[in-house]
Amino acid sequence: MEIKIALAGNPNCGKTTLFNDLTGSTQYVGNWPGVTVEKKEGRLKGHKDVVIQDLPGIYSLSPYTLEEVVSRNYLVSEKPDAILDIIDGTNIERNLYLTTQLVELGIPTLMAVNMMDLVKKSGDQIDFKKLGEALGCEVVEMSALKGSGSMAAAERAVALAKSRKTGELPHVFTGSVEHAIAHIEESIQGKVSDRNLRWYAIKVFERDEKVLAELKLGDALKAHLEQHIVDCEKEMEDDAESIITNQRYAYINKVVGQAVRKKAQKGNLSTSDKIDRVVTNRILAIPIFVAVMWLMYYISITTLGGWADDWVNGTLFGAWIPDAARAGLQAIGAADWVQGLVVDGIIGGVGTVLGFVPQMLLIFFFLSVLEDSGYMARVAFIMDRIFRRFGLSGKSFIPMLIGSGCGVPAVMAARTIENEKDRRMTIMLSTFIPCTAKYVIIGMIVSTFFPHAGWIATAMYFLGIAIIVLSGIALKKTRYFGGKPAPFVMELPAYHVPSLKGVLIHMWERARAFIIKAGTIIFTACVVIWFLSNFNWTVQMVDMEQSMLANIGNAVAWFFAPLGFGNWKGAVATISAEMAKEQAIGTLAVLNGVAADAEDAAVAKGIATMFTSMSALSFMILNIFDPPCIVAISTTMREMGSKKWGWIAVGYQCLVGYALAFIFYQLGMAFSGASPFGVGQIIAVAIIALIIYFVARPAPKGTRQSLEARAHA
Repeated sequence: MEIKIALAGNPNCGKTTLFNDLTGSTQYVGNWPGVTVEKKEGRLKGHKDVVIQDLPGIYSLSPYTLEEVVSRNYLVSEKPDAILDIIDGTNIERNLYLTTQLVELGIPTLMAVNMMDLVKKSGDQIDFKKLGEALGCEVVEMSALKGSGSMAAAERAVALAKSRKTGELPHVFTGSVEHAIAHIEESIQGKVSDRNLRWYAIKVFERDEKVLAELKLGDALKAHLEQHIVDCEKEMEDDAESIITNQRYAYINKVVGQAVRKKAQKGNLSTSDKIDRVVTNRILAIPIFVAVMWLMYYISITTLGGWADDWVNGTLFGAWIPDAARAGLQAIGAADWVQGLVVDGIIGGVGTVLGFVPQMLLIFFFLSVLEDSGYMARVAFIMDRIFRRFGLSGKSFIPMLIGSGCGVPAVMAARTIENEKDRRMTIMLSTFIPCTAKYVIIGMIVSTFFPHAGWIATAMYFLGIAIIVLSGIALKKTRYFGGKPAPFVMELPAYHVPSLKGVLIHMWERARAFIIKAGTIIFTACVVIWFLSNFNWTVQMVDMEQSMLANIGNAVAWFFAPLGFGNWKGAVATISAEMAKEQAIGTLAVLNGVAADAEDAAVAKGIATMFTSMSALSFMILNIFDPPCIVAISTTMREMGSKKWGWIAVGYQCLVGYALAFIFYQLGMAFSGASPFGVGQIIAVAIIALIIYFVARPAPKGTRQSLEARAHA
């Protein structure tokens, strides 16, 4: 029989680090049933019958966000065998708010006070016995980052699960509030399990809509209980939910006062505070962020990543693997078309994409370091100051940070934004940040056409931010998106040195998803592209120029001609990229009939007939800023809540991508002297003027008041 241990805790409490430490390579990632919130599970190391369930980081069990709904539904409905509640020992008062709710569920609960190394370093002391007695659960100490006490905490949670032992519920509430809750308990007894009767009673007192709908209380009983709640509200001069919150914090303050002894502060700044005085400085914050991102891309794409990419593409997939495959197929007498399919279609397409894995690994490594160290939380804080001036909330930047990994979770992360207008706008704009799949396109274009201009990769990242800011200004001045941006409150975790193990696990998780996509979607697409590029409509093998794909590409090539690549190969590569962005590179490899990347001489020669340096830049910009892959598009459609808004988002992304590519190509050709100033350049200038108008124009009367209010805030 399996034992399920649920990991619960606030965001930034060290829960993910603990989960990685406990499960190692035995974890897997999916989605919760019916929702697109990430679900992590893994087997406890050394215990094949113990499943560790990593719940989304939450602050309470109130259903304000999707993460809170998911966590609550799992704990109440699925009923894990035990809860391992992770507490940040450096912010114990705030963390205990969730703890007081967890113990009321009647599930065996173990409280693990994390970051004890930092607590001891600060000179603070925690009496774990008093803390456990006050909260009705056992308390242990640990440091997940240092690997100290993690396994002991997990094994103690397993023991609790087997014993099914729960502690005595803490006496959190007092006076008329406790009396009302006790009366509710009596009234709903028999309708819910005795073990979580207390939790249900408190939720009824708070008028929790989901709980009331679940209990299906009669009108007479509801009216009777409502009178008790109203009486309390009148006596306390507050609403029911606030009364519960205030009494919880009053109890927590009492417990902390008895169990925690904090070292007297001498006015010295902590290490985190000292670092923040520099990296969050109003003047230095942005330059530091730019420098950090430039260094990340420089190392990942131009130097170390470029050297690794050269060997993987030029030697491994450029010579060893295709030569070995061709020799093996010839040895068994395989037909020429089979050799072409395997070597040119599969190895040439999939291998080309996989050739960029070293660059992806380095980018994932640096992103994991920045996230785990606590710096990325500061970036969100920094960008909030900027975004708020332009009508966006810092909450909008969180999905955009996530979007640097993948557009799908970026779109889903917008769910944390309560304001519907801001949420829709964030969904529309978050995929303008280059994701990992787009890094492949950037890497190919930069390494081939601009080998000594590594700054171009960084420029694409910040161009994405600029497009988001300008779009935010323009869209906020419309009646569809106008209004005050959603408030942004975020905890800034203390800086710490990331664990190498945790960083490597994060890096591998992201790389694995990239590799799986290459082995499935891209594999299928490369086979289809090879077939269409080698056969005509009567299914006869022909020269590529007479193929079905050439016919299709020539029919739509005119659309891309103003962008500099009006050839059918460039058109086909752009269209195939909508299946998966990295597929653009696989398509180019297949169409050039070689099993190497763009740096291989044969492929470079083929691409040179398709692109100039300026049209290659245009090709890259279009594929970065047009709609993302088909999976991200379908996610956008679903998250927008209606097909209308879904198509508006996709249409806007199409417009932005095409317009940017058009402007860069037409003006780039004129400024470089490659073409005279003509009709195309005039249209490009007109588009720029139109953009300036929409950004600089005064807000319509319907939105002006909210914008003015923000300016004075």
